[in-house]
Formats: sequence, structure tokens, C-alpha cells
Amino acid sequence: MSTGVSARAWQRMLSGRRLDLLDPSPLDVELADIAHGLARVARWNGQTEGDHAFSVAQHSLVVEEIFRRMNRCTADECLMALLHDAPEYVIGDMISPFKAVVGGGYKAVEKRLESAIHLRFGLPALTPADIKDRIKKADQVAAYFEATVLAGFSLDEARKFFGQPRGITREMIPIDPQPAVEAQRLFAARFAAIEAERAHTTTVS
Repeated sequence: MSTGVSARAWQRMLSGRRLDLLDPSPLDVELADIAHGLARVARWNGQTEGDHAFSVAQHSLVVEEIFRRMNRCTADECLMALLHDAPEYVIGDMISPFKAVVGGGYKAVEKRLESAIHLRFGLPALTPADIKDRIKKADQVAAYFEATVLAGFSLDEARKFFGQPRGITREMIPIDPQPAVEAQRLFAARFAAIEAERAHTTTVS
């Protein structure tokens, strides 16, 4: 029997914002909420080595680092790489096999959140396909090292699922799991550095 009360489709953030999951507004997106949330979402469902979870915030920093090493990229492109998993501050990190089971509903929510986040920070609503492909390659490289260093995959398994990295080595990326507060700080600091570069580019042009 219906109670007449509609299901809640929003989340209250620590900033005080109420983010509507079905129709998210860029005005309700705050970097502080993204950094805080991503630093507390575990990659690999938490099945990683170390005293701390390997967070999505730290993964995002690794992907952006690899992306810069693999490409001549603009500040806008670097920001898109840093924010490539930003919707997970709301919906969490779902491992790829489960995403395949869930299907389109998850992707639709994720895409709406991505658009709101991008518009909030002056980026295209959706990442252009060519940039998305390059970020995906960096993401696969990050996943290879996370899988082999932290998540117990053999080298053969990792090569099968993620490919063999070219030109990137373990020593180039900060992959040792960090406390949430440190991952949050570093994510926010990298965001601020990219924003400063974007502002400088705008001023010069």
C-alpha cells in the first residue's frame, strides 16, 4: 500500500547543498564535496593491500598524472582527466563487471552528474570523444598498476584485462594508498593548480 510519500532522490552534502540525483544542477556542485567524497570511496570494492583504502580521489590523481605524461594536453583536458570519475562522489565506485550487469540506468545517472559537474567548472557538458578515449587509455594504465600492485592480479591477468602499459612505470605514479584526508587534500590542491593554469591561459589569450 502506498504511503503517499515520494522517494527521496537527492543527497545532502556536507557543504549544505542538496544535489538532485535525477536532475542535478551545476549550482549544487562544490569541489569541496567532490574531494571529500572521492577520498572516501574505495577502488576495487576495498579489496586492496595497505593500511588505507585506495580511493577514487587518489586514482583520479594517478590517471591525470598518466594522462599528462602520455599527451600534450591543455589545462581543460587535464581537468577533464582529473574529474573523469567525479560522479562517483555521489554514486560510489561500481566495479566494471557489476556495471555491465546493471546496464543503462546507472550510465544515465552518471552522465547527468558528469554534465552538471563539467558545467559547474566551465567545461563542455560531455567530454569530447577523442579526449575521452585518451583519458580511457590513461585509466587502463592506472588500472593495470592498481591491479598488480594493490589488488592481487597476476601480470598475465592484468595484461589480459587492461593491456600492457607503454612508457609508464610503477615509479612514475603515486600508487601507495594514502589516508583519506591526505588524498582529499592532494585532489583539491591539484584541482586548484589546474584552475590557476586555466585562468592564466585565459588571461594571456
